[in-house]
Amino acid sequence: MKNLRIGNLVANVPIVQGGMGVGVSLSGLASAVANEGGIGVISSAGLGLYYRNLSSDYIQASILGLKEEIRIAKSKASGIIGVNIMVAMTNFADMVETAISEKIDIIFSGAGLPLDLPKYLTKGSKTKLVPIVSSARATKIICDKWSNLYNYLPDAIVVEGPKAGGHLGYKIEQISNENFTLEHLLPQIVEEVKFYEEKYDKKIPVIAAGGVYTGEDIAKMLELGASGVQMGSRFVTTVECDASEEFKNLYIQAKEEDLTIIQSPVGMPGRAINNEFLDKVKRGETQPKSCPFHCIKTCNIENSPYCIMLALYNAYKGNMDKGYAFAGVNAYRAEKIITVKETFAKIKEEFENYLVQRLRLAVI
Repeated sequence: MKNLRIGNLVANVPIVQGGMGVGVSLSGLASAVANEGGIGVISSAGLGLYYRNLSSDYIQASILGLKEEIRIAKSKASGIIGVNIMVAMTNFADMVETAISEKIDIIFSGAGLPLDLPKYLTKGSKTKLVPIVSSARATKIICDKWSNLYNYLPDAIVVEGPKAGGHLGYKIEQISNENFTLEHLLPQIVEEVKFYEEKYDKKIPVIAAGGVYTGEDIAKMLELGASGVQMGSRFVTTVECDASEEFKNLYIQAKEEDLTIIQSPVGMPGRAINNEFLDKVKRGETQPKSCPFHCIKTCNIENSPYCIMLALYNAYKGNMDKGYAFAGVNAYRAEKIITVKETFAKIKEEFENYLVQRLRLAVI
């Protein structure tokens, strides 16, 4: 595989590990991926709950928790570490400022358009800024806004298709529409990016995400113009993943028909593994009594069937009767829990096998 260059950062393997909250990708998984040559990513979602022992105030605990996770990851990793920060979070600004002050390598930001992300950069900061988009139009809006207001362009762009796990930047009817597949969108966004690369003489690698699970998938995305890929679900069933064994085993036990689209309290559709908790949600048996964290801007306690933060935290801890697991469309393909090192080896083998097969067919 070719390497992935984001500014002066070079990942020897063109794989970004997706930022998965709550608690699924913390310093343990991120550092393990970075040490294998990929880009490890810490999810900032829910850190105030995870680190509530440091402060009773959710916002302050989130700041302290992010500092701690970055510190641990850096102490364990020799490679590139990033942080995923959702625009929809009420403490978005705090998390961005904290990540930059802690000299994180990259900030990945989606779940909304991060239109003002560059304004948080400080003098001398080397943190790279990478928005997550779902269309060429969103790419254009961000590039125009950043260049006009901040004289800055994205250091890379992640395009996330509708096969991803977690919250999706698509309407329900678009998720199964062929015009919105990653294979359809990726070339459009690569072409859109070329305009800004040529105009401003800056390389902006495009990273393909959403349903990328095997080495063969990676090869196909690179053929379509991507410079790298983002993979989430494949890394859940690793020893180093920060989630509980119960969470990981849910992936291993899942069947293809268990993957379902839900309507999240955040106001976006999401892909998850169906379970009894989600069945209770459908039956209207999970009405929350209060909003303890005020973590998401678009979440209204009066209309929400459950607290998403608590549901995801419970799942991360293994309490599946009180929560559920987000997962990409290929999560059911997991067979056993292996190390990150073994996962990288298998992905590289799949990649090489695909290229060999393509070569054989070309000869014939």
